Amino acid sequence: MGAVHVTRWDATPRVFTAMNRVLSAVVLSGGIALTAGTLCPALAGAPIPEVGGAPMQSLAPVVSRVTPGVVGISVRGRVREDNPLLQDPLFRRFFNLQQQQPIERETQATGSGVIVDAAQGYVLTNSHVTENGNSIEVTTKDGRTLTAKLIGRDPETDIAVLQIPSGGLTAVPMGDSDRLQVGDFVLAVGNPFGLGQTVTSGIVSALGRSGLGIEGYEDFIQTDASINPGNSGGPLVDLQGRVVGINTAILAPSGGNIGIGFAVPINMARQVMDQLVHYGQIKRGRIGVAIQDLTPDIAQALGTTYAQGAVITRVEPGSPAERAGLRSKDLVVAVNGAPIHNGAELKNHVVLARIGDAVDLTVVRGGSERTIAVRVDQVTVQRAQQARQR
Repeated sequence: MGAVHVTRWDATPRVFTAMNRVLSAVVLSGGIALTAGTLCPALAGAPIPEVGGAPMQSLAPVVSRVTPGVVGISVRGRVREDNPLLQDPLFRRFFNLQQQQPIERETQATGSGVIVDAAQGYVLTNSHVTENGNSIEVTTKDGRTLTAKLIGRDPETDIAVLQIPSGGLTAVPMGDSDRLQVGDFVLAVGNPFGLGQTVTSGIVSALGRSGLGIEGYEDFIQTDASINPGNSGGPLVDLQGRVVGINTAILAPSGGNIGIGFAVPINMARQVMDQLVHYGQIKRGRIGVAIQDLTPDIAQALGTTYAQGAVITRVEPGSPAERAGLRSKDLVVAVNGAPIHNGAELKNHVVLARIGDAVDLTVVRGGSERTIAVRVDQVTVQRAQQARQR
């Protein structure tokens, strides 16, 4: 199997093969970090808007509503790196150098963002756009340059929240990414290559993409709307002008855009934003179960006709799950009424829920459905470390 490059624009690219994971270099060019080489039935779709009873012949009305809320982001910072020559013990011995002296260099990167709360001045973007940033500036469509405050960032979902002065801002409304369907038309808006605002169009190519190893918690929207360097953090919007995702990465086997891009669903980004605004950090949730994806073999063993979901394989003694009455072999098919495809989606719902809140799990047991409310507990530091080790 050949190497497949999954690239987060403005961040260190990852090169994946079937067997290993390799980090490749980052080149900063013109303020943009460039790489050196680089499904369940939905409830409703996004129909083509109509004007006067006829299908819209241009997307300009949608674009004109959205673009005032899309911003360019410029980040400056400094990073300390070890001198590669000092990695060689023979070099250190020859020059009688006992300690490595880190090299400090200035970094600069650009990305995009979207204003989602005009009254408070909140801007959603990617975590990797703001990484190592000492100063962050936001440029609005009308040409204003504003100093931004970093409210918080979550590398595990690649979401960050900025705050800018709230005067004269236009917000883009947030949609419901759980209602997306494969084939829905979408637009990607951002600041590619530092050119200024650019709009590209495409469709939702797939939903619930995970297992790419880009982030800790993955549930990506896949799209063929063109995403390029500088688009990171910009919105993916539907034809009603609502944000349905935050653009974050592309698949780049030859180093360029081939029409496979990924966006963090806005419902996930909204949960992360809620925690960052309230706590300044993410408090991961848990209910105390081990799970695995439902496969045809497991479905046959359970005697169920369901094709998708998450099977509980173990319930921790004394956990919220045990107290709520969950059992091994329970099949979870929905969370808070939203159908789930696999175990990754169940995990994402739980870890991003507010601590102390209850999540309603639709469980299939003995051929019948029931709803079980489970109170979310907080993941301890020890549990988080154990999870990363696994």
